[in-house]
Amino acid sequence: MHLVPADRADRRTIDGHRVCDAIAAIGEPGHVRAWADRFALLADAKRLALLLALHRTGPLAVSDLAIATGMNDPAVSQALRLLRAAGVVEGEKEGRVVRYRVVDTEVQDLLGHCAADGG
Repeated sequence: MHLVPADRADRRTIDGHRVCDAIAAIGEPGHVRAWADRFALLADAKRLALLLALHRTGPLAVSDLAIATGMNDPAVSQALRLLRAAGVVEGEKEGRVVRYRVVDTEVQDLLGHCAADGG
């Protein structure tokens, strides 16, 4: 039980080798927190809809995203601010229009598993 932290070493285990394997599988707390934060971003249906639209169609402007998702422009802008602050999307300005795209490759991979047909 070499991976068990000192503060838990006195606790009784059933399968000590599996406890060590589980600790190794969990990894660093910071890594787990980063993934939990990503999943929290994706847990909101409206943000997920925005991300799916961007993932599947490429860069879109706020007004186009609002029409595609049924949201209003301010709600889309608010969601995009949050996603941009988290490093999930970036905007590229073309004149007066800003088009957003998904830039987080790990989120792109997750979005690739969300089939439009629900399968």
